[in-house]
Amino acid sequence: MAAAPGHRLPGVPRPLRVGIQLPEVERDVRWPEYAAMAHAAEDAGFDSIWVGDHLLYRDDGRPERGPWDAWGLLAGLAAVTERVRLGPLVACAAFHPPAVLAKMAATVDELSGGRLVLGLGAGWNRAEFDAFGLPFDHRTSRFAEAFEIVRRMLGGERVTLRGSYASVDDAVLLPEPARRPTLMIGSTGERMLSIALPHVEVWNTWFDAYGNTPEGFADLNARIDRAVVQAGRGPGDVERSACVHVALDPSADGRPIDPACPPWEGSMDRIAAGLRDMAAAGADEAILVVTPITERSVRELGGVLRLLG
Repeated sequence: MAAAPGHRLPGVPRPLRVGIQLPEVERDVRWPEYAAMAHAAEDAGFDSIWVGDHLLYRDDGRPERGPWDAWGLLAGLAAVTERVRLGPLVACAAFHPPAVLAKMAATVDELSGGRLVLGLGAGWNRAEFDAFGLPFDHRTSRFAEAFEIVRRMLGGERVTLRGSYASVDDAVLLPEPARRPTLMIGSTGERMLSIALPHVEVWNTWFDAYGNTPEGFADLNARIDRAVVQAGRGPGDVERSACVHVALDPSADGRPIDPACPPWEGSMDRIAAGLRDMAAAGADEAILVVTPITERSVRELGGVLRLLG
């Protein structure tokens, strides 16, 4: 069974869940540091930890770089944590055959004891598609077929589908999963939303889609309300998750800073106030994307969580 909208983990009374994204390509990070940051996030009181799902970045004016495989990291993180929800932010449905992706997600959910949030999207970074020999055309149509296979298999169905881009023949997940992971869509595209919103529990947006401000999020959230209704559901049926760029040290290695979408800076009090404003704007969850993203930063931001109560 999927988690019901509004689900809170035991012992987490805050009205706004707060997660944190672990390093992607900000710098070279090895497994022991990922594990240490995951432990720090649990100790600090974060509700969730997330990893990006990419293969390679190049041709963007910066040095060529790439992250570790997201699903390998998630499996490791599932084994070294006990409480936090965890997931890809978000998994590219085009990187794996959809039935294989469903198998991978079911395995990570089993390893974590039901803590996986399966965020899904269609992908956008053409350079990594080309480098790894993956088709970049008809991304939304490909996503639609992949999403149907993944969600139905994770829902316990035996699936046969012969599509234009993906086909399965009596595909089934065995051992049978104990539950279906929570499904999350990471997109603002109208067609993508129409495909996913009838089925998902959570919608997520990156900070640059709303200008990294509570006011911008409120405007985007109102559009998502309308899209949820058009999908035949009530606005309260789909949780809202927003990534928030926070710079504890803007001069450190981290996400590029866009002057049109500046990160939050300032004291823990100011960051906490911004998160309260995000909750008032309709966010059920805020995922902090932090510059710099280090174990020290994770522990420092525990002060924000204490201020939120």
